[in-house]
Amino acid sequence: MKSHQEHEHTHEHTLMSELMCHLPYAIFSVAFALVILSFLGFSSAANQDQSTFLRSMHTMFHSFHFMHIVFATTGCIITFLRFNKSVIKGLLVGLFVPSFFCIFSDSILPYIGGRLLGVPMHFHLCFVSELANVLPFLFVGLLNGVIMSKHHSSQQGFYSVSSHFVHILVSSLASSFYLVSHGFTNWYSSIGVVFLFLIFAVVIPCTLSDVVIPMMFARGGKKDEKYQH
Repeated sequence: MKSHQEHEHTHEHTLMSELMCHLPYAIFSVAFALVILSFLGFSSAANQDQSTFLRSMHTMFHSFHFMHIVFATTGCIITFLRFNKSVIKGLLVGLFVPSFFCIFSDSILPYIGGRLLGVPMHFHLCFVSELANVLPFLFVGLLNGVIMSKHHSSQQGFYSVSSHFVHILVSSLASSFYLVSHGFTNWYSSIGVVFLFLIFAVVIPCTLSDVVIPMMFARGGKKDEKYQH
């Protein structure tokens, strides 16, 4: 049986292999996120009116969206600096790549998904309306990624493995709370479709942001190096 270290050296980190690696985490995290959402909906139905519930969902979305930015930025920086030792370039990649994919995963895709299901969704972009709240999380994620990139590779590997589920869970919750707070209040009637859509909305952006895009920028197009998870 191969050790974890041997697996790291033999694993081909193509886009498809990374998607398959992240898929189980996405499935479990999205399922758990829907359980949390169901529990909160049940509790609020007994104790709050609809407007109060929607405000609380809006608050929850922001909290998890901001946490997602920290996780995504940290992971992006760590991946980039494994291949390229230029901290300046790493900071630039870590600034723009996670920002785009966090917006895409947490806001744009949930909005599109709701609209495709016929829900009159309200579009909200924190990077436009609440930039002063976004920037501290973004900068802390950049700093955290640089600090963690200085750790021994085994510690980075532990972070990568241990953070996958939490990162994807945070993203799943952000997307779920966006759906509900911005118009899709009757989501439970379409829970099967919502489940499938959220898996898609989480696994592809997170994989591209954490691994594929920073690796491509760091390598500068080279394909002969191996990425160590």
